[in-house]
Amino acid sequence: MKIEISGRVLAGLLAVAMWSAASAARADVHVGVNIGVPAPVYVAPTPVYAPPPPPVVYAPPPPMYAPPVVIGWHGNRYWDGRRYWSRNDYYRYHGHGRGPHHGPPPGHAYGHGNGHGGPHGHR
Repeated sequence: MKIEISGRVLAGLLAVAMWSAASAARADVHVGVNIGVPAPVYVAPTPVYAPPPPPVVYAPPPPMYAPPVVIGWHGNRYWDGRRYWSRNDYYRYHGHGRGPHHGPPPGHAYGHGNGHGGPHGHR
């Protein structure tokens, strides 16, 4: 069986082959290699040097300097550690050295200290 190819078919095949070769020659051929976005990379943080805390040292408390409390007479006034007494108030309350608390309490002698005056208008 001999295959006979007619001249018209052969001419058509040849025309198609030339047309395809010509179109391939005119076309730009691009070859692209797409690598893509790189994968995320985890980088370990740099180690941080934390020195040990300094030793705790407690300083002694600062010295307290206070003037001494001198109980007694200061000029014409008497200091009992709480308040100053005038000479008259001191002797009224303390009773001329006969012991403590011989006499009225402060503020209760002769007019209650409110300016009322004592007997005959004296203070």
